[in-house]
Amino acid sequence: MSTDKNVVTITELTRQIKQSLETGFPRVWVEGEISNYKKHTSGHLYFTLKDEGAQLSAVMWRSRVPYLAFPPEDGMKVIARGSITVYPPRGNYQLDIEQMQPAGIGELQLAFERLKKKLAAEGLFDAEHKKPIPEFPECIGIVTSETGAALQDILSVLSRRQPSVNVILAPVKVQGAGSAEEIAEAIKQLNQYGGIDVMIVGRGGGSLEDLWAFNEEIVARAIYASKIPVISAVGHEIDFSISDFTADLRAPTPSAAAEIAVRDRKELLEEISNLYYTMNDAMKNRISGLREHISGLLASYTFNRPRDMVREFSQRVDEMERSIGISLNHIVQTVNRRFDSLKNQLQALNPHGVLKRGYSIVHKGGRIISSERLLHSGDEAEIQFHDGSVGVRVEKGR
Repeated sequence: MSTDKNVVTITELTRQIKQSLETGFPRVWVEGEISNYKKHTSGHLYFTLKDEGAQLSAVMWRSRVPYLAFPPEDGMKVIARGSITVYPPRGNYQLDIEQMQPAGIGELQLAFERLKKKLAAEGLFDAEHKKPIPEFPECIGIVTSETGAALQDILSVLSRRQPSVNVILAPVKVQGAGSAEEIAEAIKQLNQYGGIDVMIVGRGGGSLEDLWAFNEEIVARAIYASKIPVISAVGHEIDFSISDFTADLRAPTPSAAAEIAVRDRKELLEEISNLYYTMNDAMKNRISGLREHISGLLASYTFNRPRDMVREFSQRVDEMERSIGISLNHIVQTVNRRFDSLKNQLQALNPHGVLKRGYSIVHKGGRIISSERLLHSGDEAEIQFHDGSVGVRVEKGR
């Protein structure tokens, strides 16, 4: 065997290939169809990207998975960005994916419909879960980009329609890697903050890719779990997102969301003024009607009958009083006449009256002597006259 040949170990050869490939293809974009998709218990994703003529092993590490804007599936066409690496134990080269998105509008729309169907089946879009939007909120939470035009549109409308309302902004990225996680976390934090009456979640218009963060499952579940009523305001009027279906109310634009959230102060003042005049007129009419009704009652026979009855009874009392007076007077006169008659009778029977006519009464031993046979000579007696009495001794003749 010749000794001038350059013999290298497999490990060394693999190392050289690895170095050549990894330095020759530091970052590449590839398009292909996912097959043999598997999510390992470790959280890493393993699958194959293929087209009509070749296939390429691919891996996405667990730390990058949360930034995916869609759930990968077998048969889905994607565009992936990553580095070519070599796995020495098997001598395979693979694509270490950093970023991945569905390839084309069709794939994005397919991912949208799949998630929409899944969440609808779980009841996240059900009407009975929708919370009413308060009519007069005092504090509004906003989840959007602090540099976007949507925020300025919302603030402009709020300032014009209801300048007294308080606004709390939770600034987030609204597109790109990690934007969905930021939006979901902002919704959660505003719920924890408390004192917020309604929340506006959204952004301005853009392509389907630009709006994709609001089609993420994590955002939909955050909106569903919110105790604060949520108004979704994503894109333009023709744009629909998963957030729109999950939210308590969808607004066609961020400006429209602000108009829905608060009543126009001028309209309210005009409405209050109209209510005042309406109530004032109604009160005046009511008072006038009641006054007429009372006047009618005062003039009615039914109302006046009690007064007439009082007068009648008063007159009857007067008549009874006169009748009683006459009766009493008659009784008194009768009694007086009877009294005079009895008095005369008593006077006629009074012994003193008889004595005045010249008669006298003989008393003996305290007894009235009514016969001379009761007197004997030598008896002492008393003769009573009308004006006094005298003592005498009895002497009888022969």
